[in-house]
Amino acid sequence: MHARSALFDLYGDHLRARGARAPVAALVRLLAPLGVHPPAVRTAVSRMVRQGWLEPVRIDGLPGYALTTRARRRLDDAAARIYRTEAGGEGGGEWDRAWHLSILHEVPNARRREQLASQLAFLGWAPLSDAAWVGLRNDTEVDQILGVEGIAADRFTAPIADDAVEFARRVWKLDELGASYDSWLNEAKALAESAGPEATDEQAFAIRSSLVHEWRKFLFLDPGLPAELLPDDWAGARAASFFDFHANRLGHAAGRFVDNCLTVH
Repeated sequence: MHARSALFDLYGDHLRARGARAPVAALVRLLAPLGVHPPAVRTAVSRMVRQGWLEPVRIDGLPGYALTTRARRRLDDAAARIYRTEAGGEGGGEWDRAWHLSILHEVPNARRREQLASQLAFLGWAPLSDAAWVGLRNDTEVDQILGVEGIAADRFTAPIADDAVEFARRVWKLDELGASYDSWLNEAKALAESAGPEATDEQAFAIRSSLVHEWRKFLFLDPGLPAELLPDDWAGARAASFFDFHANRLGHAAGRFVDNCLTVH
């Protein structure tokens, strides 16, 4: 598990609800069970500060780091998608039954195109070509991303047609996504079974963190389509129910471990 990803998971899953801040020493203690060593923690923290996700603070006289406003907003949105069954099922909010299109004036080079694709995929957008992207919602964060990248774009809204289900299946590669959910579920079952009744708080934290870490990858794959665009017996729904059950089952013990790490000086 990379240190930067582990920090995003930690802040989003635990620290966001605990003041969204933590001393550096606590961050080191919390990531140790995940195999992340102190130098990697400090390097990742510095990188996240440069990228505008964290900001330095003093906590009881100790150096620490807090989420920025931008990071809080991103992690709030991510949490609603991670714990999707608690949030009311599939989908990332109300859908206006239209396709939202962005046509880029400039097609970035391969490196920038890869970076842009990752950011837009996180927001649930999919490429129709190098220059054309489609999404479900008129997300203002798309404009912010394009602004940071210095890319102008024309934005359009188009009503859905009769082939909306097939269009969604093809554009968002739902057959491949469903297979990925089934594969994740097989691996997650073995991981969850390793956290039996005798698991310590630290073990529960580590196993739950691994579940969250792997599950969070679907934020870049699953656009959160409304149920009317999804196949019957959607694999993502089965996987989400399994994840939520075991995340809740391990949550109390994992939370105790986090609280203990935050209070030790």
